[in-house]
Amino acid sequence: MISAYEDGRSEPKLSTLKTIGDILSVSIDELLFHDIEDKGRRALQKRDVKILTVSLDQEENENITMVPQKASAGYLNGYADPEYMQQLPQFHLPNLAKNATYRAFEVSGDSMLPLVPGTVVIGAFVEQPSQIKSGKTYILVTASEGIVYKRVFNYLDENGKLFLVSDNEMYKPYEIPGEEVEEIWEAKAFISTDFPNPKDKNKAVTLEDLAEMISELKYSIKKSG
Repeated sequence: MISAYEDGRSEPKLSTLKTIGDILSVSIDELLFHDIEDKGRRALQKRDVKILTVSLDQEENENITMVPQKASAGYLNGYADPEYMQQLPQFHLPNLAKNATYRAFEVSGDSMLPLVPGTVVIGAFVEQPSQIKSGKTYILVTASEGIVYKRVFNYLDENGKLFLVSDNEMYKPYEIPGEEVEEIWEAKAFISTDFPNPKDKNKAVTLEDLAEMISELKYSIKKSG
């Protein structure tokens, strides 16, 4: 039957297309209308370079734009609007590399202990999802989840998805499609008025826990494939 489809002697039904798409982890739209052989997978191909809206000080040095928790919802709609971005708090930090653009996000919830709610995480802009390094922590601006701060594992080459893991073992990992990510910021520093308590370390995952999580995620990928 597949040979008949390839030769043009028969056309698959919609249900068959869905089955083929599920097996190959592609959407029906990508399967029918996108030249995968020539252009590569949509989720994996290099996206257009994103033009960031940044704020400059009087000496034309980039400010670090601060996105408070209460402004998170507005940021999803206004991050490309210069007027909106200018209204957000701006500041500088010493000892950060000069060859990157930074943004600060206020953390909510306790999924990334020992960082407590209200901690400000400063991230360096990452241009492409393919540049995500598995096991590192990132702030992701996403279409479905909003703004999230997680430890990210990059499985774009395998199934076009990213796995998001919390450092607090009370929260289960989950996955999101790579194409849902609007912005990526690799965590470089944090600001907190709460000093970490050594007793809190047992609330965060250890390297052994992470290794076990990775093994479970790989098993899940192979099982679903």
